[in-house]
Amino acid sequence: MRLSIFLGVLLFAFALLVPATRAADPQNDAQQPPTISVDVKLVNVFATVTDAHGAPVSTLTKGNFALSEDGVPQTISVFSRESQLPLSIVMAIDASLSTKKDLKLELASARRFAHEILRPQDSMSLCQFSELVEELVPFTSDLKRIDAGIDRVHVRSATAMYDAIYLGSEALLKRQGRKVMVIITDGGDTMSSTSYQEALRAAQQAEATVYSLIMVPIEASAGRDLGGEHALIQLSHDTGGKYFYADTLPRLERAFEQISDELRTQYLLAYYPARRLAESDFRKIKIELQGPGAEGLKARHRTGYYTSKFK
Repeated sequence: MRLSIFLGVLLFAFALLVPATRAADPQNDAQQPPTISVDVKLVNVFATVTDAHGAPVSTLTKGNFALSEDGVPQTISVFSRESQLPLSIVMAIDASLSTKKDLKLELASARRFAHEILRPQDSMSLCQFSELVEELVPFTSDLKRIDAGIDRVHVRSATAMYDAIYLGSEALLKRQGRKVMVIITDGGDTMSSTSYQEALRAAQQAEATVYSLIMVPIEASAGRDLGGEHALIQLSHDTGGKYFYADTLPRLERAFEQISDELRTQYLLAYYPARRLAESDFRKIKIELQGPGAEGLKARHRTGYYTSKFK
């Protein structure tokens, strides 16, 4: 009887001991690798390639492009020429008092640009900015609505340019396809609640290509002028766009023609990022051209992207 009780207690104790021993066995733990969740997102990069004269080039192939992120070469998973991909364009017109003398010129050129660039699959949103940012026409391909919106542009006093860039980027963030912002302004900002850095981040987050048409060139000054042309030049560069000085009607119309030509000859390069080592949430993108036919050509594209959303 005592032997039976002793054996029963011994078996019960052994049953408790075995699972505990296994759970604490480091060799067993080594056989169970930790689960790692990785969010791999396809990164789209739209590139404009120009020759030594600034004319767009549309004849390159995938082999002509080498792409890297934070200095690490990336495999291009998607490559195409994007002349047919739908365009979403935000046209932002400076209607502050300082642009009053050039406003008719701006509006005539904007109207002509809209008629030349828009196809049935494209859409344009028209806004004006002064002390307020006002959307005059939501995204549409209806040229009559756009013309009517241009007719409603009216002069006010101050200038909230960075607010316009931020809000335009916010609208483009939800759009599909190629996203473009065209800013017609004299470069001043007198009352935005948004900073330059916030406006730039919003544009980069939205994957917007920004074209700046500077109506009145601002005199160079020591340091960087965040309220003027230097800010617009940098913004255009960092988003893969371009800036133009357009103080006369012919120069303004020529600028719009160049924008139209470029948007018809863009390339799309997309990739799944390789392992990221940098701690910053901003990833730097670089494209280099190589191989036959690429000599003397330059590629413009956004300089990078953020892994976290802007608020």
